[in-house]
Amino acid sequence: MKKPLLSLFATFFISLSGFTQSAYYFPEESFDPSIPSPEEFLGYPIGDWHTRYDLIVKYFEKLDEISELAELKTIGYTHEHRPKVILTIASADHMSNLEEIRKTQVQLADPSQPKPDVSAMPAIIHLGYGVHGNEPSSAEAAMLSAYWLLASQSELAKNLRENSVVHFDPTVNPDGRDRHSLWANSNKGFPPVSDPLDREHNEAWPGGRTNHYWFDLNRDWLPLAHPESQVKIAWYHEWYPNVTTDFHEMGTDGTYFFEPTKPYGSENPVVPRKNYDDINVRFAEYFAKYLDEIGSLYWTKEVFDNSYPGYGSTYPDIQGGLGLVFEQASSRGHLQSSQRGNISFAFTIRNHVKSSIATMEAGLDNRVYMHDYLREFFETAVSEGAKDPVENYVFGDEYDESRNRLFVKFLLDHKIDVYQNTANISSGGYDFKAGKSWIVPTSQPQYRMVRTMFEDVKEFADSVFYDASAWTMARAYGMPFAPSASVKTGDKITEATLNIFDFPTERAYAYLIDWSDHYAPKMLFDLLEAGVHVEIINRPFTSNTQDGEIQFSAGTLMIPTGFQKLDGDDVKSTVEKLAKENNQKIYATTSGMNVEGIDLGSNLVGAVTQPKVIMIVGDGVSSYEAGEIWYLMDSQLGMPISKVNSDDMGRVNLYDYTTLILPSGNYNSFSEGTIAHLKDWISRGGTVISMKSASLWLNQKGIIKESLVEISEEEKAEEPKNLAFALERDYEGAKSVGGSIYMAKLDLTHPIAYGYRREELPVYRNSSIFMKPSENKYLTPIRYSENPHLGGYISKSNLNKLTQSASVIISPVGRGRVINFFDSPNFRGAWFGTNKLFLNAIFFGDLMN
Repeated sequence: MKKPLLSLFATFFISLSGFTQSAYYFPEESFDPSIPSPEEFLGYPIGDWHTRYDLIVKYFEKLDEISELAELKTIGYTHEHRPKVILTIASADHMSNLEEIRKTQVQLADPSQPKPDVSAMPAIIHLGYGVHGNEPSSAEAAMLSAYWLLASQSELAKNLRENSVVHFDPTVNPDGRDRHSLWANSNKGFPPVSDPLDREHNEAWPGGRTNHYWFDLNRDWLPLAHPESQVKIAWYHEWYPNVTTDFHEMGTDGTYFFEPTKPYGSENPVVPRKNYDDINVRFAEYFAKYLDEIGSLYWTKEVFDNSYPGYGSTYPDIQGGLGLVFEQASSRGHLQSSQRGNISFAFTIRNHVKSSIATMEAGLDNRVYMHDYLREFFETAVSEGAKDPVENYVFGDEYDESRNRLFVKFLLDHKIDVYQNTANISSGGYDFKAGKSWIVPTSQPQYRMVRTMFEDVKEFADSVFYDASAWTMARAYGMPFAPSASVKTGDKITEATLNIFDFPTERAYAYLIDWSDHYAPKMLFDLLEAGVHVEIINRPFTSNTQDGEIQFSAGTLMIPTGFQKLDGDDVKSTVEKLAKENNQKIYATTSGMNVEGIDLGSNLVGAVTQPKVIMIVGDGVSSYEAGEIWYLMDSQLGMPISKVNSDDMGRVNLYDYTTLILPSGNYNSFSEGTIAHLKDWISRGGTVISMKSASLWLNQKGIIKESLVEISEEEKAEEPKNLAFALERDYEGAKSVGGSIYMAKLDLTHPIAYGYRREELPVYRNSSIFMKPSENKYLTPIRYSENPHLGGYISKSNLNKLTQSASVIISPVGRGRVINFFDSPNFRGAWFGTNKLFLNAIFFGDLMN
């Protein structure tokens, strides 16, 4: 007799009190008693506590120690030096032959190699958990699922061990997990408190979702900004799994989601239809079966996005595998009330355990099918690439050695074939020089990743996006690129090598450093830290150097040897040492009189002040944006930045700093006294770098006086007076700018554009704030081009407002200024093309008005 539905739910939301783990998670199964369960190892039932990451690793170490069927490997470390581990489970035969199995799988993914006998190959299954630290159920499920696979005596588990290799990544984001686990455990009540308002369910800023630098690692599989993702992608390409999971949590009032996602609108344009129309449907039947057995509610084909290639559930789709996203309604703590009753932590864990086992069973049953698909995927990539009207992409920036090297390395990390360009090529309005540019052919196994890197996409099946709608990485790197017909290529690139520069040996009147290179700002900071006096030359000039006459742009750094606290030999040795560390070309000139342009002692040359920067963080501030800035300062400059909580602003003496950064956010917590102090500091020469909504707050407080672009009367008249209630989400959602790319136009004479040689620069926008250009005709140094839209979704109305707005405005305030950014120059740690705009604001802010 079937139980009534309400009785079922009462059963599902119970805690584990009075039940063994086997009875709750694995009813009617027997286990090898020599393998300790997580409960036996940890000393508490899974679900009673949020398990610390080090204990998860220790449990996996124990499995490795006691069983020849398990092997634990450390593949890298997080920012906080927690190990990134992979636990592999398979039969003894497979474990003794693991390297040959891996090589065969890689051979299968290489269409230039003979196809192996897939009937004899084990399924390669990768179960990934815990990319968001405060979605903690999946890491607990990882332990239980590994225990089940290793110790269960069921026929399914035995079959899996004999015919598959299963890799467990228990926590993609260990740093965030431990931050959240500490919070949840420290605030746990006895008995647990289910009230959603309880402190346990409401983390302090920034929460545990993100990594050390407050980045969402479920967006980093493409940009590879962080070590957690870098080592994961390197490992992924060593195995090419047939199926990869990505376990998440969602709002407490939800149920459970598994793929398929929303048809067409949430799908990636380069992924074959077979993935969505056939493979996803095959696997979904298994998930439904397992959740039906325990009565868990679920849903499919709605909302969740699979289009952005940097998701852990989308990247595998572009690598010949199946990526799967799962979303479980969260207890966000140990017990929380929902519209269906109290949800326990154990309940959320169990659903992910069931989906883990379902994934393994589906992968096993479709073993040969998925192997055939992996080979087919890469074979069709080559053939489709051969038919692409674009035969090759050529790229390279002749002025920026470091950014070229970073982009080449980035392509290689994604296994894209890159060749040296051996001829001068003119294409797409660019001149690409032999030896300073590279060729990427489209006919290659990673053709679909090539499209991801270079194609601009503007047309979509939907107008509402869960995340970014544009991701052209060549644009992110600010890399000049263009299609090119048949070209003669040089050697295939296997690593991104440094170009070593010789340091000038002759006597120098001054040393000169071109500001165009990506690492020139780090060189400047290191020089200032070392006590070297550095000046900035604010106009173009031509100087005689050890390489003859060289033309320099405005923004060139000068190190005069005669105005230093250090003695001459120390200046030379310091400059030489730092140039080597930062891979910078140093020019020496023997005279202050230039061949053309201003001389080195001109009034248009001035000293660079070492910046001291403070950034507001905490409640009301975007942790993502603050994290991007913090990471930029740490990773690109090595510059300390003071991060001050918004509620501590009253304790700050701004006169101790040169620059204040306000990330997007709400600063209404600032007292009137703090606001008065801020106004006084700016008016006496301070520099504020303000991001998007922070500029709205400054405007509201009268600190700056800029004007928003208003909707036109024509558009107001076209706005529907009545729409169906069910259309609200789609209609209003289409008005947001979730993330798209535009062409901006730089004033190359303005200090914010120092280091750039071309007027046009791609910028990333994820804001619907449109500010009119400054009334001062000299202080809108970055505007949008006449037809700015490069890629991603934007509504017709927003595009109209964008063309009337500014990307960057300088707002003078007394002797100081506010530098307003309305785009995202540091987006996801990967927009190397626009980072320098932000760094210019830090180093040269006092020159900008």
